Amino acid sequence: MNKRKKRLRRYYKNFKKSNFVFLDKILRIMSWLLPGLVIKRWMITSAIGFLTTLLGLAIWTNLRPIYWLIEIFFWLMTVLTRVLPVSLLGPLIFVIGLLLIGIGQNRSINSIQKALVPEKNTFLVDALRVKSKLKRGPNIVAIGGGTGLSTLLKGLKNYSSNITAIVTVSDDGGSSGILRKQLGVQPPGDIRNCLAALSNEEPILTRLFQYRFSGGSGLEGHSFGNLFLSALTTITGSLEKAVQASSKVLAVQGQVLPATNIDVMLWAELEDGERIFGESNISKSKKLISRIGYLPENPSALPSALESIKDADLIVLGPGSLYTSLLPNLLVPEIVDALLKSNAPKIYISNLMTQPGETDGLDVYQHIKSIEKQLSNFGVNTRIFNAILSQVQFEKSPLIDYYESRGAEPVQCNKEKLLSEGYYVLQAPLYSKRITPTLRHDPRRLGRAVMFTYRKLKKLN
Repeated sequence: MNKRKKRLRRYYKNFKKSNFVFLDKILRIMSWLLPGLVIKRWMITSAIGFLTTLLGLAIWTNLRPIYWLIEIFFWLMTVLTRVLPVSLLGPLIFVIGLLLIGIGQNRSINSIQKALVPEKNTFLVDALRVKSKLKRGPNIVAIGGGTGLSTLLKGLKNYSSNITAIVTVSDDGGSSGILRKQLGVQPPGDIRNCLAALSNEEPILTRLFQYRFSGGSGLEGHSFGNLFLSALTTITGSLEKAVQASSKVLAVQGQVLPATNIDVMLWAELEDGERIFGESNISKSKKLISRIGYLPENPSALPSALESIKDADLIVLGPGSLYTSLLPNLLVPEIVDALLKSNAPKIYISNLMTQPGETDGLDVYQHIKSIEKQLSNFGVNTRIFNAILSQVQFEKSPLIDYYESRGAEPVQCNKEKLLSEGYYVLQAPLYSKRITPTLRHDPRRLGRAVMFTYRKLKKLN
């Protein structure tokens, strides 16, 4: 008796599972009819084209094939109706026709899928739906540098394929600094990270681009992507063209642009009047920074970057090092002018933690005021970034304690003070729940919070 019950349960489970699989297949077939895939119109166009071709052939041959077809059709119907009754024959032929259409379309789609979507668990219709959704996403311009910008891009690419990353090119440390000095090229490091973040190519290719040599004379410390971009810059004549070529290789979703195509050096003036030259030296400074600048002054921006800002639906600054990743982009006057002219919502994303020597003791309010102070040095007194996205209050944890022992602390957000001065402020959990050795923004949480803020700002405007 128990064996019989177990057998019945097993049959029921298999029956239920097979029904779910069948239902899933039906729903997947029906999903081809959803709007936005641009499939139905071309299927109908093909059908009309086929019928029009037949009509053209018939007219060309004085309609003789039409008469032959009609005669064959009536003869076939007479023979078939003698074998089976009309009430049974009609539905049977109708079902056979549907099956033939389904088999034909299924085989065609499977052939296309093998060529375009080789992953076993990915269906072509799902890939097309995602691509269609991303194409309809807003035009987003993300400005910054360092790991903060690449983290943001990883999150944003889930919502739009119309993304432009404008990246600072003042790095003079590490692999980028060495290549800059030895080859005379602009630093490729931050751009490489952004290309990898926006890549839709095979993971192995992205990993190759990010691979850093751990040994070898002259290679140690360099990443493959940095060497690749530097070589392409030499071949093509500019970093912009090198990035465009790399974007095709990595199937980048959007575009990555340097803030300027001029070879610039960053300098900082400290509160005591001392000047420090070079981004790597500025980040090591233990004194408060008063202002920063470029040598040469007022570098030109890329026309494509200005065009992207002009067409933007959303502009985001940060997260990233205030004086070495974010503000350097605002040292390009044409970019600042384009930002002032744009009516798109502009969001500043605050860092999670302060940076020893660079932003010691600064809260969100002081970060945004530092940006406005820097702009005022160039005669820009109009507030550019009215919306602020910040981390909610941190809970105490060993990781926070570790950062505090190294001289960093959570960036506090005085929301009431910011609101009283007319800023729009949104606080959200922006870092990963997973236990990690470093405290970083979580790409998915960050992207979701940015898009939520964008929709809120659109409603307010």
